[in-house]
Amino acid sequence: MSSVRQHTVQPLRRRWQGPGFETFGMIFGFIYAFLAVNVLLAAANAPLLLGLSLVADPVAAWPFFLLLSVTVAPSLAAAFSAFQSLKEAEGPAVRPVAAFLRGYRDSFRRAAPAGLAAVAGIGFLGVDLAIVQVMPAAAVLVPLIALALTAVVCVAVTVLAGIVLLPQVSTRAILKASLYLSVRRWYLSLAALVLLGIIAAAVLVQPVIGVALAPAPLLFVLWSNAAFAFQAALQDS
Repeated sequence: MSSVRQHTVQPLRRRWQGPGFETFGMIFGFIYAFLAVNVLLAAANAPLLLGLSLVADPVAAWPFFLLLSVTVAPSLAAAFSAFQSLKEAEGPAVRPVAAFLRGYRDSFRRAAPAGLAAVAGIGFLGVDLAIVQVMPAAAVLVPLIALALTAVVCVAVTVLAGIVLLPQVSTRAILKASLYLSVRRWYLSLAALVLLGIIAAAVLVQPVIGVALAPAPLLFVLWSNAAFAFQAALQDS
């Protein structure tokens, strides 16, 4: 018996053969989708990018650029639609351009008013922030207004994601859920602010190069976090 055990052939170890064709196809599919979404975002927000490229100090002229940013919300919803299509695509079959254009068309009726409301809220709070800076109570009011500004941005982005993820749900219900999720999942809201801050910084420094490279991968992470938050809320309910 012992001799039989000694001559037993040991099983060969399987060698790691590296990533297959499907893995590379998925990677290149993501890269192609991100580049396509960046180009489409640039085209959808061409007036804003043109203004950023021509004005030396965009921060000083923030009301003007805030008006130009009314095109951002529908394009963000379209980008989220492209990411949703990318997630649902089987294998390397990715059609981000068609998904972006279809999402822009389908969500514009709801995303555009949400974007206008966000722009109005940011503009109102921005004017208040400029006024209270010279007031004696600035040390108290400025942080409160800054917190309100961040809340408006977080809720607006979450609403846009909800419009894409839950097209059958009313905008009012999505707004209520977004308010709840922005507070309940505060760490995701903080991550969204960081990601949006990186995108804004890249676009302000180099408008064309920043839009060509930065937005889509960071927006994909932001959208994934929002999708997780909505899915978790639906499961809890």
